[in-house]
Amino acid sequence: MRKRPEEIKVLVSRIYPEIGIELMQKEGFKVTAWNKDRPMTQQELIEAARKNNALLCTMTENIDKFFLNECKHLDIISQYAVGFDNIDISEATRLGIPVGFTPDVLSEATADVAFGLMIAVSRKMFYLHKTISKGQWTYFRPTANLGIELKNKTLGVFGLGRIGVEMAKRCKGAYNMKIIYCNRKQNKIAEKLLDARLVGFDDLLKQSDVISVHCTLNNETKGLFNKAAFNKMKQSAIFINTSRGMVHNEQDLTEALRNGNIWGAGLDVTNPEPMQPDNPLLSMENVAVLPHIGSATVETRDKMSKLAAENIIGFYKNKRVPCIVNPETLTSK
Repeated sequence: MRKRPEEIKVLVSRIYPEIGIELMQKEGFKVTAWNKDRPMTQQELIEAARKNNALLCTMTENIDKFFLNECKHLDIISQYAVGFDNIDISEATRLGIPVGFTPDVLSEATADVAFGLMIAVSRKMFYLHKTISKGQWTYFRPTANLGIELKNKTLGVFGLGRIGVEMAKRCKGAYNMKIIYCNRKQNKIAEKLLDARLVGFDDLLKQSDVISVHCTLNNETKGLFNKAAFNKMKQSAIFINTSRGMVHNEQDLTEALRNGNIWGAGLDVTNPEPMQPDNPLLSMENVAVLPHIGSATVETRDKMSKLAAENIIGFYKNKRVPCIVNPETLTSK
C-alpha cells in the first residue's frame, strides 16, 4: 500500500542547503534534519534511521552491510554526492533498497577545481603565497620560483566521464593541450569533440605532461597510482586527483615528489580525510592541496540538494528515481 505524504518520514544526515528540505516538506513529508556541526556516528545514524522511512545522506556516512541490515526497513537512500563507494550497493540491492545519487550537477564545479589545481601547481602558487606571510618575498631573483608552462602539453585523463570531459574542454580551450585518456570503454563523443585518443594505462603514464584523475573508487582503482605508476611518469609531469583519495597511494606520491620522479601534484582529495596539518605534502614547493571542495559552489550544492530530494520525492510519487544506482530494486518495490 502506498504511503500518504504525511506518513513519510525522511532523515537528513547533515546540514544541507535548504532547497531540498523545503521541496520534501512541500510534498508533505516529515523531515528530521541533523543540525549539529559534526557528523553522526554510525550508531547515531542507525538509531535515527530506524525512526524514518527514507535517508538522505552523503559520502562520508558509512552505509555498510551492518548499517543496511540494521536499517533494512528503509524504502530508499538518496546520496548527496556523485560517488557512492561509501554504500554497500550489492547489499542494498539484495535488500531491495534503491540508492539515488546526484551526477551531472557537479561536473562543472569539480572540473574548475581540477583545472585550478593544475595551474596552481604549474606556477607553485600555494607555496609562494605562503612565502609572503613568512617575510620571504625580498628581491627579484631571475632564476628563482620558476614554474612550467602548459600550452601545447599533453593532458592524460584517467576516467573520461562527465567531469573528465569538462576538465579536458578547459585544457584544450585554454592551452591547446593534446587529450589522451584511459577508460574502461571508448568515449566516441569525447573523441569527436576533443580529438581525444584512447590509450592504455602505461601509455597514459608515459605520454602525459598532466594526469588528471576522474574515476570512481573500486577494487581496480584503489591504490592504482602507486610507486610503480609514478616511476613511469615523466619527471616533468603533474598529477591531479579530484576523485577519491584512495585512488593514489599518498606515501608513494610523497616519495615520488621528494625524489623528483614527478614534478608536482594537486589534490582535492586525500587519504585519510581530513589531512593532518603536519603532512609533508603541505610544505612542498610543487604541491597544492584543497579540503575536498570540488562541488563547493552555492549553485552546485543547491542543485545537489534539490536532486537528492527529487530522488526521494520521485520514488514515493511514482516509483521513479531520477538518478539511481541500482534500478533493478524498483521492480521489487
